[in-house]
Amino acid sequence: MHSHDVGVFSLLPFCAVCIAHTSVGAMAIQNDTLRCFSLVFLSLSILPISLVVLCFSTLKYLINTASDLPHDSIRDGSRKRTILVTGVGMAKGLTLARAFYLSGHRVIGADFEDHVIPCSGRFSTSLTLFYGLPRPDGPNHTKVYIDRLVQIIKDEGIDLWVSCSGVASAIEDAQAKETIEGLTSCKCIQFDVATTSVLHEKNKFMHACVERQLPVPETHEVASRDEILQVLSSSSLQYPGRKYILKPVGMDDVNRGDMTLLPLPSKLATEEHVSRLFVSSSTPWILQQFIPGGEEYCTHALVVCGQLKCFVACPSAELLMHYTPLPQDNVLWRDMRDFTKKFLERSPNAENITGHLSFDFMAESAAEKGNGIESKSLYAIECNPRAHTAVVLFAQDGPEMRDMVRAYTSTIETPGGACTNGISLHHQKSGNENILAMPPNTTLPRYWIGHDMISLVIHPFLRLITGSVDFMDGVNSSVTFLKHLFTWKDGSFEAWDPLPALMLYHIYWPLSILSAWWQGQRWSRVNVSTTKMFAC
Repeated sequence: MHSHDVGVFSLLPFCAVCIAHTSVGAMAIQNDTLRCFSLVFLSLSILPISLVVLCFSTLKYLINTASDLPHDSIRDGSRKRTILVTGVGMAKGLTLARAFYLSGHRVIGADFEDHVIPCSGRFSTSLTLFYGLPRPDGPNHTKVYIDRLVQIIKDEGIDLWVSCSGVASAIEDAQAKETIEGLTSCKCIQFDVATTSVLHEKNKFMHACVERQLPVPETHEVASRDEILQVLSSSSLQYPGRKYILKPVGMDDVNRGDMTLLPLPSKLATEEHVSRLFVSSSTPWILQQFIPGGEEYCTHALVVCGQLKCFVACPSAELLMHYTPLPQDNVLWRDMRDFTKKFLERSPNAENITGHLSFDFMAESAAEKGNGIESKSLYAIECNPRAHTAVVLFAQDGPEMRDMVRAYTSTIETPGGACTNGISLHHQKSGNENILAMPPNTTLPRYWIGHDMISLVIHPFLRLITGSVDFMDGVNSSVTFLKHLFTWKDGSFEAWDPLPALMLYHIYWPLSILSAWWQGQRWSRVNVSTTKMFAC
């Protein structure tokens, strides 16, 4: 509750579907081994097709050089900049790197990288250079990580650092921003430590929304099992029928997808469920009101000096792998935009806030009394103070993408410094004068062929032959896959830049899966777009 180039390329079905691990001991090891080598075999078997598509794309790219190749000069006449984009192994970082490149800027890429598993984004045509980064997984390592970023910025003369961090390095990137702007002239698209800390932790974000008088579900921070049971008991008396969801405040791959509604039908069942959770003052959870209706949405926004400069909203899911933009005349789209603007306007020292801001929302439907019209109340349930994968909806060359790029570079091009008003960009109509970049209305939905091949073809087929689903369900899944293949756009593949997708499916994921198997690391699912494996 609260996650056109035809995508024939890279037909390897590495999935983001959940695979249950109910067995233990030898059976679990056998299942992991079978799954691991099946996926690797699929990668090898599909590789010839991918290579053919790679050759075809490269040939077409060379033949149509005049129309397909980006120009070296900046199209809008502004100054060419050197931009560092971290996180280019993820679809969101790669999308932004390509956008800067297509707009004529010099792009340096960087990401975490193991010695034997190359980052797929390093092979992008959009990058002049790529740097591997050490993982900041400890106090000493954090300093090494920040020092590495500072050195890259000094060596390459970086004008702007666009941070596309994952959840694991949010605070470390905030620390890096403060160090970089203190030691160099480079500007950063990244919140500072204080802002990131508030937005990164679910409990602190809920408090921040309440302080700003913005709608959020009833939320309780709990530090013990007894507290959970007490809140549920009290609520059952005050709000009979109200349900809650438990969510860990910090990172927890095992429990993050648990959508169990509490209380359960019996007190004993509730107590048994809660007893299995590790809750303490050092690992607090939040007990959050469940919003009925099941409509979940997410946003991606760029904030420059407290002003909203880029915005996109789309339907969401706990593990989101399909992105369809909401139209700008949609009521919920306007409500989410207004929520984002109000959050910024009501924040202390808003003029100093620059970075990516992503919210998760739930919409509750209710019929208005008297006229039968259905209205929807919007509640913020989570915040991600980093770039959201929804930015892939900007991935098509045109005025909207160039507006997005100018919104980013306005951080360094505005006279008098980054936080000055008066940025001259293409304004949208219909009262959206403060939102300067949005995907065009013709934007195609995004999907990842690796995910869809498993979730819509392989998995339904296996269930069909075991009798778990009927024939028509399998047919409908296949039809949906073909619809995505021919009418949607793959989130990682570009005909003019095909190598990252090839490396993602045929090098990065096979080596990552083999490495996890070799080290005995068990995982329940993977997210193709963010290259994240969820431990179990």
